[in-house]
Amino acid sequence: MDGGTEIGWEPHQVALLGGGPPAAVTVALVALHLLGSVESGPRRTLCAAGPEPDGLGPFEGTLLDCLHEPLTARELVRHPDVRLALALTRIPLAEDGLLGHPWLRPTRGARRRVAFWRERHPLPAVRHGLTDDDTLLAVALHGDAALRLLLPRFALRTGLLDPGGPAEGVRFSPGRGRFLRWRDEYEDSVSGDGGGTGHGDHVGGCGSGGGGSD
Repeated sequence: MDGGTEIGWEPHQVALLGGGPPAAVTVALVALHLLGSVESGPRRTLCAAGPEPDGLGPFEGTLLDCLHEPLTARELVRHPDVRLALALTRIPLAEDGLLGHPWLRPTRGARRRVAFWRERHPLPAVRHGLTDDDTLLAVALHGDAALRLLLPRFALRTGLLDPGGPAEGVRFSPGRGRFLRWRDEYEDSVSGDGGGTGHGDHVGGCGSGGGGSD
């Protein structure tokens, strides 16, 4: 999916700038869900379902490879292969001056750019008529508020959304809370290492958890 082309970056890259690794993983999981490639399992886990779709990007493909067994979103963020994929995702952002030292945090310019994108692409009033790309960009920019509006059942079943109700500000539930509070998750993933795997066909194995779409 290519929902970030209008602003120059893929939705998971936009989310990484705005919300760190948990946000990027959330957006990639939503992309896989919209493609019918992941389903929910017991205890708010996710797992791969069916063959890999054509044209899947490397970041989403890495997540799909990791979901041959059920994992929660929080476990997925900390998976060695995902941490490596996140490190590779940072490279073009850093080369464009959007991530700086220490710890490859978003620069002031990156924060201003995300704020501009969020203002230019406000949260939709309704989900009717939105394309998948529109949905991904909304989740990348607006976090839990977009999940609650656009994908409430999937987000609640998989733990991507806090069942406690709306939160003030932009928030991604699997992470550290609001955008300014994900430093520990970000630094932990930067320091990690691991090897990637190739992408192949996956058979859903979530059992009684069931799939379904919003």
